[in-house]
Amino acid sequence: MVRSDLISVTLGMVFAAGAGAQQRPPIVGVANIALKTSDLAAARVFYGKYLGFEEPFALSKPEGDLGLTYFKVNDHQYIELLPGLKSETEDRLLRIAFETTNVQQLLDYLGRRGVTVPERLSTLADGNRGFAIEGPDGHAVEFVEYMPGSLQARNFGKFLPATRISQRISHVGFTVSDRAAADRLFRDILGFHEIWHGGMKDDGSVDWVAMRVPDGTDHLEYMLNVRNPSPRTLGVMHHLCLGVPSVAAAYKTLLARGMAIGEPPQIGRDGKWQLNLYDPNLTRTELMEPKPVQKPCCAPFLDQ
Repeated sequence: MVRSDLISVTLGMVFAAGAGAQQRPPIVGVANIALKTSDLAAARVFYGKYLGFEEPFALSKPEGDLGLTYFKVNDHQYIELLPGLKSETEDRLLRIAFETTNVQQLLDYLGRRGVTVPERLSTLADGNRGFAIEGPDGHAVEFVEYMPGSLQARNFGKFLPATRISQRISHVGFTVSDRAAADRLFRDILGFHEIWHGGMKDDGSVDWVAMRVPDGTDHLEYMLNVRNPSPRTLGVMHHLCLGVPSVAAAYKTLLARGMAIGEPPQIGRDGKWQLNLYDPNLTRTELMEPKPVQKPCCAPFLDQ
């Protein structure tokens, strides 16, 4: 099911419940991940030349310098890059964002549930409406509603070349030190639900939890048990995953484009083929097939 179909279905569910219902509006998927970089030229080679995404628009600072640039994965998903990473020890993750169909209703809903939210909505620099909250571990989590006339809306159907290594961000991940606190926000309040969990060892420990958005197929991955991470480790944990039909084919394409890849494709603990790539600032992009080819290590997948 495509994103537009999901929005239509979930909107119908909301209206069927009654216009006066005080409830959470649909959250339909990952909208973007925003990353900081110290070398925009090298990052453009990685996300543009190698991964094949076009850079349709950018935002400038008041003094004229580049403030933020966008690499388009599809009409509803972007990788955003912010120049100006100051040191190798600085976290490269700026924020993750999810798309909702009614951002004002979501703001009001979260406020009623005791989440600290802005007093009012404002129009974002790209023309959409959205707001950000602070997650339990201090990560910025944004919610956005695509608006007519925004940069994204004006470019629906454009900048979608055949060179794209993937057509979808299937998940984003960040570190979680307190799973109970994360579950209170994402599961209990926002309605995300677990579809898989796994660990690096066969001792029952849980190092990753996949939490699917309530009204779509994308998910957020909790990265657990991460203590005093090095910059390299943070880059591994704070990641995005691009869905591909064949990791082997994607690997061959990337090599043909001249990309130096440190490790070959492998089957992960979840039983799926994957390929780990790293941008110039060591943020991981994971290419992954949608279905396991062998039994997952720790739990069956739900809602596959």
